[in-house]
Amino acid sequence: MKLAWQNIIHDRSRFSVTVLGVSFAVFLMVFQGSLLVGFLRAASRLIDASDSDIWITARGVQAFEFGTTLESRVREMAAGVPGVMQTDRVCMAFAVYRTPKGKQQVVALVGADPNVGKRFPVPDVPELAGEISPDAVLYDVSDRDLIAVPALPTEVEINRHRASIERQIQGYGAFLGVPFLFTSYRNAIRYLGFGPDDAMYVVLRVSKGSSVADVKQSLQERLPEVDVLTRDEFAHKSRMYWTIKTGAGGAILTAAVLGFLIGLVVVSQTIYANTMENIEEYATLKALGAPRSLVARVVLTQALLCGTVGSILGLIAVIPVINHATSLIPWIYMPWWLPAVMVVPSLTMCSLASIASVRSALTVEPGRVFRA
Repeated sequence: MKLAWQNIIHDRSRFSVTVLGVSFAVFLMVFQGSLLVGFLRAASRLIDASDSDIWITARGVQAFEFGTTLESRVREMAAGVPGVMQTDRVCMAFAVYRTPKGKQQVVALVGADPNVGKRFPVPDVPELAGEISPDAVLYDVSDRDLIAVPALPTEVEINRHRASIERQIQGYGAFLGVPFLFTSYRNAIRYLGFGPDDAMYVVLRVSKGSSVADVKQSLQERLPEVDVLTRDEFAHKSRMYWTIKTGAGGAILTAAVLGFLIGLVVVSQTIYANTMENIEEYATLKALGAPRSLVARVVLTQALLCGTVGSILGLIAVIPVINHATSLIPWIYMPWWLPAVMVVPSLTMCSLASIASVRSALTVEPGRVFRA
């Protein structure tokens, strides 16, 4: 350890370059990892916010944002299946929104029955009773500029219907490029022109003592023309659609991998150059009878020391940047475990980078020290 540290501080400029390379790689991996985790959460956020056990969708629906209407009999038939305690409706469709100043834009309008979930953002949930009217429309604070309301409440238009924006919420910002608006189901079908019995999604709550898997199987047998999914299955399906089929998640993951590779190349070159500069010292060690394992440990320790310092600096730099980025990318999210997990690949990167250096140090001839 002492020899490895002395080799590092002997050339501080090279040590600084190595640490900066590791810091940049860790910074990029954590930042891109936060983008990926946040993107996955946003892709299934409204599904996860429901308290339902089972979702019924039209056949082939890949994500929450692209549902189609179901026949009214679906809800009636589902309610008659043993084990189903409660059925509710959810809809989501794009609509034309007009601000008080006449500006028009497309919004994603979400409507739901009040018992869909305590965390589901609809105005007529019991938690908001008395605070706002049942016909209110909610929007996320991150979409304030897009919604462009001067004060609350404000009268606006949705699909040429008058609506009242009465409250802003947090945690449901847009990731589609258009803002979300939330209202009650009866309001949503009026704005969207749906029939009173239409539903895009039927969400079910299973009674205590009943098996979700058994109820799901019974529903699928009774309703073969629709898809019956548990909440976790539908959330996973939605996340996979946005991550894989749209390519958005793949692009974020690719950027994280590129950060790892860039750091690997920078660290490899720096550690190799440092090893070759001190090659006579390794020759001296071998001439004195030092085992090959000691020489390898010295080189590996140098790499891990650089990796540890670089990882710490990268994490110190990325946390405030992500906190600031939330004002620009509302769905970015860094879970507590992500920085800790990223330390492992950064140290692995440094270990891999030291392979060429270890090989050079092990193959040096002990007699070289006498020719130096």
